Amino acid sequence: MRTPVALLLELGVILAALSVLGTLARRFTLSPIPLYLLAGLAVGEGGIAPVPAAGAFVETGAAIGVILLLLVLGLEFSLPEFAVGMRRHVPSAVVDLALNAAPGAVAGWLLGMDGIGILALAGATYISSSGIVARLLSDLHRLGNRETPAVLSVLVLEDCAMALYLPVLAVMASGGVWWQAILGVLAAAGAVLAVFTVSYRWGHHLGRLVAHPDAEQLLLRVLGLTLIVAALAELVHASAAVGAFLVGLTLTGETATRTRAVLSPLRDLFAAVFFLAIGLSVDPADLLPVLPAALALAVVTLATKLLTGRYAAARDRVGRRGQWRAGTALIARGEFSLVIVGLAGTLHDTLGPLVTSYVFILAIAGPLLTRLSPSWLRSGANARDGGAPAS
Repeated sequence: MRTPVALLLELGVILAALSVLGTLARRFTLSPIPLYLLAGLAVGEGGIAPVPAAGAFVETGAAIGVILLLLVLGLEFSLPEFAVGMRRHVPSAVVDLALNAAPGAVAGWLLGMDGIGILALAGATYISSSGIVARLLSDLHRLGNRETPAVLSVLVLEDCAMALYLPVLAVMASGGVWWQAILGVLAAAGAVLAVFTVSYRWGHHLGRLVAHPDAEQLLLRVLGLTLIVAALAELVHASAAVGAFLVGLTLTGETATRTRAVLSPLRDLFAAVFFLAIGLSVDPADLLPVLPAALALAVVTLATKLLTGRYAAARDRVGRRGQWRAGTALIARGEFSLVIVGLAGTLHDTLGPLVTSYVFILAIAGPLLTRLSPSWLRSGANARDGGAPAS
């Protein structure tokens, strides 16, 4: 089998460039995510150094990157404890929906969009990026913080809401009738409920199924099972990320510890590809005409996500500093907002460029604000909220 020289060369240059950018970010104790996003913008269509041969690999690698990020994140927690947190944060999910979907809906109305455009823009401003948030929590060593369970509960509840939202949007965007949308919602709701029930009642058997003393066998078993579950979840619009997260939750003890060790390097590689892919999907020429509107929408929804995170963390009785950390962690938008553009973006000339610009702004601003958030408050506040110091 002959491998295209252009593919090897482009991938080699991309990985070398990401290594340099990652090293630069670490030197200044920043998350490398914004630099990876800017690198994607530089090598995407309309950028200064396009990489057409590597495009298909980056797109596939991005999907795997989100799955690995959520799988490894799930390994840090137990399913019973997380289920309790999910039930406690249903009010947080309601607040999240009200605060963050409303600005998108109002913006769509002001821009003269029809009902489908308003619904699409509301969804794009509502949903945070599970992939970016998962990497941030790991990069900044906040997985053990008191506010982290609240952040994760909000993210998973958002992804579950997307399972109900996406079938409706897909049917409406394709010109389908109301009963098709209802059937899609019922099927997605049933699938999400079934996934959670199976994981909660019988998930403990997974540990015995995948456990093996050989690291290679453990890697192949866990990764194979996770991709199958993610594919089934995606099939019913329940989100591949949620499926991967649930697999991680069901693995405990020594199996979870060894799985984290063998998967972490693979996760870091494909996570970098995921962030690169977001930038790669953006044409810089499309950003400029809608940049003022995107900036205004980003400022408003940045504030509403801060309020969402603070409310969710307060329900867990986290202190003021931890509440701010929770709010900044939820700011970034990403993969789901771009999926929404794929479903409805062609129906409106403004929708696609606006959402893409909006996502790019918050995908960069979110990690930066998350990293800088501890400096907003006095260092003594950390002792009051009980959270670990941000790194």
